[in-house]
Amino acid sequence: MNARPNIVLVHGAWADGSCWSGVIERLQADGYHVTAPQFPLTSLADDVARLRHVLELQDGTTIVAGHSYGGQIITALSTEAPNVVGLVYVAAFGLDNGEALGALLSQGPTPPALEHLFTDKQGFAWLTEDDFVNHFAAGVDPARAKVLHAVQQPLAGSTFADVIGVPAWKALPTWYAVAAEDEAIPPDAQRLFASRMGATTIELPAGHLAMISHPDEVAELIRAAAEGVHRADD
Repeated sequence: MNARPNIVLVHGAWADGSCWSGVIERLQADGYHVTAPQFPLTSLADDVARLRHVLELQDGTTIVAGHSYGGQIITALSTEAPNVVGLVYVAAFGLDNGEALGALLSQGPTPPALEHLFTDKQGFAWLTEDDFVNHFAAGVDPARAKVLHAVQQPLAGSTFADVIGVPAWKALPTWYAVAAEDEAIPPDAQRLFASRMGATTIELPAGHLAMISHPDEVAELIRAAAEGVHRADD
């Protein structure tokens, strides 16, 4: 019998690894080895390189979970991640070959969380406090949401133009948590991502930061993914 897989958690834009704290605590209590690294958000290539670096440090098979833009990072692993055995998307982008974030977002109205997004002189995008607290972090205690806004990491504007090659989800089993009250990634877009992946899907009555507002359910989905691939290997 093989050991249970490791778990690597990938944060998205305007966040850092601590956004997974509630999920980490629950998975660690179950005995899982969990890593939630910091991603530079300076380019998609830099972020994928950081993920590959962390994956190389894992001893054995690994489940990778991504939130929001973190889904873009895990998708961009393509088919070159030999120790990854499953992917979990949490209110995350799951683009297909030839797609880009900017083109996708331009197909509909600007989500409320991105309504006043602004780009600085270095080409990094930031969220205003009002949009962050009331829309990006909807469903999170406002006092905590203001702290999360204070520590936001900006996202390089170049990532909106990066085109996905062969997505990793075409070669790996996938799980998806749809945030049904999301004001950053439209829930219908999330359902589309999950459907075309053939993902095992749950829906949460949550805003975009579902892993903060609903850590029990998100941890349970990741646990189900880990147990699913573990059983398949037995």
